[in-house]
Amino acid sequence: MTTTPRLDATPTANGVHVVRVGNTDPAAWTAEDSRMRVRHLAAEHGAVLLRGFRVENPADATAVLTSLAGELMTEREAFAARASLGPRVYSSATWPATQPMCQHHELSYALPAPGLVMLACVTPATEGGVTGLADAGDVLDALPSDVVDRFERHGWLLTRAYSDEIGASWAAAFGTEDPSAVERYCRQHGIETSWQPDGTLRTRQRRRAVINHPATGRPCWFNQIAFLSQWTLEPDVRDFLVEEFGVDGLPFNTWYGDGSPVEEDVVTTVNEVYDAMTRREQWRAGDVMVIDNVRTAHSREPYSGQREVLVGFAEPTEVAR
Repeated sequence: MTTTPRLDATPTANGVHVVRVGNTDPAAWTAEDSRMRVRHLAAEHGAVLLRGFRVENPADATAVLTSLAGELMTEREAFAARASLGPRVYSSATWPATQPMCQHHELSYALPAPGLVMLACVTPATEGGVTGLADAGDVLDALPSDVVDRFERHGWLLTRAYSDEIGASWAAAFGTEDPSAVERYCRQHGIETSWQPDGTLRTRQRRRAVINHPATGRPCWFNQIAFLSQWTLEPDVRDFLVEEFGVDGLPFNTWYGDGSPVEEDVVTTVNEVYDAMTRREQWRAGDVMVIDNVRTAHSREPYSGQREVLVGFAEPTEVAR
């Protein structure tokens, strides 16, 4: 008979809530009441770190994430390439280890967006590689009111240029090599498409920048305005990409919802607020993090070594356009 694990979340000195699972039988986590307790803790604290699982390879990670989620989502519209390492379980996004992935809400431009993001650490980085956490309600409260007001009025616009040279190709992002299937998906999800003479694809999609949390109703800064902006790229990288592809050919960029350019100082301010709000806890092998994706933004800090953190998405959440 399987015993339902006891769940007590204790905050670390860095403010990340940790549940020490010890040598709990992973089968215990398939129980509905156990999954709901984890979900409750994630909702209460924004994220919860489960520490002590035996996660030694992608198969172990897949088993734990699937047990915790009940049902995982298939990823669509990834901003960078991922490898599929299990049924609906993916590698971390392909991104240079020396470059940070700034705070963002995973797939906040997708319809639906995942309500949960779950990460399983097989191998922690030798140094760095922390997944930072920031409360979206606190970030919203801390942002300048004029910035918030403009984005609330107009929303935000994401432009993408899919190619095989940089970022994710359209076939990888949409999970098909059939252009007509991509067209259908985009029509259904409010995405404008523009096929280029060389067969590459450019898209535009407008989304709300602030949404209410589906459970609590609290307004949350929910977007990837800063992370997917040209101004968050390293200056040398940005200059090279703009010279090579032009602003319209960047793999991704963000704008005000009316199509106006987002100013560099606005992006800098958003990232500074995120940095001030970030909580951090160093990964250990076997750690599993469950993040309320609407309430909590997350980042990935630069690292060295062979970091392997797998990801799964769950709880599709409809976000009004």
